Amino acid sequence: MADQVVTIVVPKEYGYVVFTAVASVVMLMYKAFKVSKARKEYNVPYPTMYATGESDKAKIFNCVQRAHQNTLENYAPTMMCLLLGGIQHPIISAVGGMVWNLGRVVYAQGYSSGDPKKRMRGAFGYFGLFALYGCTISFGLHLLQVL
Repeated sequence: MADQVVTIVVPKEYGYVVFTAVASVVMLMYKAFKVSKARKEYNVPYPTMYATGESDKAKIFNCVQRAHQNTLENYAPTMMCLLLGGIQHPIISAVGGMVWNLGRVVYAQGYSSGDPKKRMRGAFGYFGLFALYGCTISFGLHLLQVL
């Protein structure tokens, strides 16, 4: 069986996907700024990752840091799905990516309050993430000519 070649045409709407990816970088920069500001405010010097102790200041810093770290932990697979799924479904992927971005900001704002339960306010971002998963799976099936 000879190898088959699949030609991928990137639709012009893929530009929305690109801008959504750029917006995600801005979101990460916002969170990094929040951590840097909290380091100064709560006196947590580099390279210390998390504050120690049971004080309210340590707890709040750790919540700010954790909100950023959690996003970094999920960033690579989310961007992979945005960029791949967006080839076939650019509008759905761009909207899903923006919902995820906004969800991550709300998540961080809630978490940074010092009450970790408030991070759940950003749970709506999972709707965007699941849309990205669906678009990426659909694209893979399309390439395999299953769909």
